[in-house]
Amino acid sequence: MSGRRKRNKNKLLERKPRRVLGKEQKHYRESGEESEELDEDDEAEVNERSVQFPVAMWDMEHCDPKKCSGRKLARHGLIKILRLGARFPGLCLTPISDKCVSPTDCDIVREYGCAVVDCSWARLDDTPFNRMKTPHPRLLPFLVAANPINYGKPCQLSCVEAIAATLIITGFPDEANLYLGKFSWGHAFLELNGELLEKYARCASSKEVIATQEEYLKNAWQEKLDRLALPDFPQSDTESEEEKEEKDGNAVAEAAEKLGDIKV
Repeated sequence: MSGRRKRNKNKLLERKPRRVLGKEQKHYRESGEESEELDEDDEAEVNERSVQFPVAMWDMEHCDPKKCSGRKLARHGLIKILRLGARFPGLCLTPISDKCVSPTDCDIVREYGCAVVDCSWARLDDTPFNRMKTPHPRLLPFLVAANPINYGKPCQLSCVEAIAATLIITGFPDEANLYLGKFSWGHAFLELNGELLEKYARCASSKEVIATQEEYLKNAWQEKLDRLALPDFPQSDTESEEEKEEKDGNAVAEAAEKLGDIKV
């Protein structure tokens, strides 16, 4: 083999392996949307993560691509985009279900995964939920949003919050932390809902989750009423000098008025 061929062969061997983009990454790159590129640490974390089941979403494209938590998860390779009309065999979060997520759904998530619908809360009536086919539709119980758009609002969770809540309730807290860890505000969701999520995760059925939710809301409402019933300032047992003088003056005036009415 000539020296020139050896040099060419060495150059080929020294070339860095080409990075192959997934379907979601190709879609966002071709559409020209700004995205956060995965660094080497993120790639390693994605490849070595312990998520052994699929996580997916139907994207209605209602949200700002730069603020959408679902699209960010797709860029990190943590979620699969489903086409409208596609069937997902796992658990699916949808507002048209009549059954709530519970720990009994653990086997469904482990075997088939979970999915969420990425749509605007202001456009629920325009969302074709009937075209998102799944044998296991579920509702989420009461939780408070921590995302920057709906912070503090009940039930208006983002995609990543809904996925994390589902994973915690069904017994996959490590996977939930992985998803929330992609967002700077992710820890706030656990701070706001940690105690309630633990209660949901200890329930034995969907009905018990609903009962836990109702008890929590009842107690929260009673605490609010108790706070409103408290006076704005503490009552004092001792009267001020001005109050005493005012009362004494009123008493003298009343006595003088009564004496004036007496006829001798």
